[in-house]
Amino acid sequence: MPTLICDCNQTMPLQPQALGAALNETLTLHSALCRREVGAFQKAAQSGDDVVVACTQEKRLFAEVGEQTQGVTSVVKFVNIRETGGWSQDAASATPKIAALLAAAHLPDAEPVTTVTYKSAGRLLIVGALDQAEQVAALVADTLDVTIFAQGVSPQAQSGFPSQERKYPVIGGERLALKGWLGAFEATWDKTNPIDLDLCTRCNACVAVCPEGAIDLSYQVDAAKCTSHRDCVAVCKVAGAIDFSRAPQTLTEAFDLVLDLGAKPLVALHAPPQGYFALNASAGLASPGLLATVVKLRDMVGEFEKPKFFAYKQKLCAHSRNETVGCNACIDICSAGAVSSQKERQQIVVNPNLCVGCGACTTVCPTGALTYAYPRASEQGVRIKTLLSAYAKAGGTQPVLLFHSQEGGQHAVEALGRAARLQKTVRGVPANVIPQGLWHTASMGLDLWLSAIAFGASQVAVLVTREEAPAYLEGLADQMRVAQTLLNGLGYAGVHFHLVQAGEGADAIAGLDASLQTLARSRPAVPAAAARFAVAQEKRSTLDMALDHLMSQAPAALPEAIALPVKGSPFGSLTVNADTCTLCLSCVSACPASALQDNPDRPQLKFIEKNCVQCGLCATTCPEDAITLQPRLLLTPLRKEARVLNESQPYQCIRCSKPFGTLKAIESMLGKLAGHAMFQGAAADRLKMCGDCRVIDIYSAENELKITDIR
Repeated sequence: MPTLICDCNQTMPLQPQALGAALNETLTLHSALCRREVGAFQKAAQSGDDVVVACTQEKRLFAEVGEQTQGVTSVVKFVNIRETGGWSQDAASATPKIAALLAAAHLPDAEPVTTVTYKSAGRLLIVGALDQAEQVAALVADTLDVTIFAQGVSPQAQSGFPSQERKYPVIGGERLALKGWLGAFEATWDKTNPIDLDLCTRCNACVAVCPEGAIDLSYQVDAAKCTSHRDCVAVCKVAGAIDFSRAPQTLTEAFDLVLDLGAKPLVALHAPPQGYFALNASAGLASPGLLATVVKLRDMVGEFEKPKFFAYKQKLCAHSRNETVGCNACIDICSAGAVSSQKERQQIVVNPNLCVGCGACTTVCPTGALTYAYPRASEQGVRIKTLLSAYAKAGGTQPVLLFHSQEGGQHAVEALGRAARLQKTVRGVPANVIPQGLWHTASMGLDLWLSAIAFGASQVAVLVTREEAPAYLEGLADQMRVAQTLLNGLGYAGVHFHLVQAGEGADAIAGLDASLQTLARSRPAVPAAAARFAVAQEKRSTLDMALDHLMSQAPAALPEAIALPVKGSPFGSLTVNADTCTLCLSCVSACPASALQDNPDRPQLKFIEKNCVQCGLCATTCPEDAITLQPRLLLTPLRKEARVLNESQPYQCIRCSKPFGTLKAIESMLGKLAGHAMFQGAAADRLKMCGDCRVIDIYSAENELKITDIR
């Protein structure tokens, strides 16, 4: 795969020989690749091999040149080495980082996944003040089929607004509710307005005659102001649009798109459904973001696709058993309302139409039942390993992986690089900090972070912006707390995981620069040798391999166990109160990970700590409240072995001596039923018999009333 590097006006101290050695190819340094040396690009693009161009500034120009060049069959990829490394006060020592970025750009694209399809016919519902809604409708009516849900008239309405001409269907009412997504929205409301907007001619006679001013130019009656003079009814005899005796109706209508200009958004989610836009339109068409949203709406007619970002394996899910809920991590963190419970079916359900691909649910999932599918964890693992191995091969040390979003995060990194080029007070992205874009910063968690340290990273940082929901930041912080506790417990001193907040305003660039410089100077302890395992798609398998490597390279003697934070821990043990536990074994049937097991030969509760995911189903299910979770990572071989948490003497049948329960369970039952009238005498003795003997005793007793004796 040819690599083309260019240093326009010699703004970057690139070293083609060192970069070529790291990439195993001969590189030529160009100075005007998109201008007089464009022939080199054309020749590479005609080779049939994938081409990597180390320039994103002129991506559009290169695409046009490729279209105009005959015989071009190569796939062209672009990578930014300028703002991320070349434009920095540390640019002279950034060759290893640039080599890593170029090596990662050579990797194939993620494997395709199932797609989610949306179909929009352009039916747009605009909710808000009638005058403001009509102004926006005028900008899109030539492309979209507009309906307005009127919510009064804005205080800023000018004379003549709303328009007297009925240009768009107008509906109104109370308790408007919305559900659905792009192409499949369903609006439901109660039609309580005495004025029928379909019959209304907008003659304004009712507005003029109403003594209380209870009717505005949206032709809605304010029930709080109306005192039943009914002058409006008298002047509306011809149209007959006003009827205060009309019974309320609940109406439903379908739409493809929704623009919500109301005072209170109909959808209060951080990540609203595709096709739903909520804006504060108090400034009319000058409202921030309104015109940009209008442009988006005009383009949202047709068929659209997005990847199905997640994969779900119900058999691994720790959400519920026997309609008892244990793990709710994915439901609690989802900011799109896409994850819901089906506890009766022992599973969760993810609506792919509502999912925005943030991946937060996969990050907090302790079992790996939910995994991120585009890209897969295994593909991310290859990228991380490629970055770090190329960086090390080029002579780099103490690499810091900086993960950021492809929108706000990437903008912040590029802004820092440009500032470093123009301002002497800003240093830019440090030479050992390697930025990498993600679809969403919440899509990567504990398994890949620990794998990155095992592969040779000294630190992992996640750059967050205003894009992330508060729940995502909390989830990432919890995961980092667990990861850091693990590393420190294994003897690796220092801080390895960081959440870096990109600020806003004039000091944002300086603040980000200072944070990255602090990271670059840190020197936490890391494994002496890099791991060679391949990241698996199964989260627990990857965690086991990463921990095994980190334990084998630990700089000090390992403790017996590492206590972990309660929140977010995917590892742990259980403590069982032997005084209250009756060995009913309901916890065994509830455990989704086979961490709790019984012994078919004797009354025992056994536990394999390696399998435990700390979901809490056992503790929730236990009728005696005898189980307590103990978050920790056991480092001895006992972690993988079955051990007995509690055992009891078997209770033997008083008739045949066959064991059929535990001594404690039977004695507990006898104690609870001792005063019950139905369990006295022979009936009490039958409680001490096995099932077979109980039936025999009932049928052999002469004084027992049998159903066959009833006439």
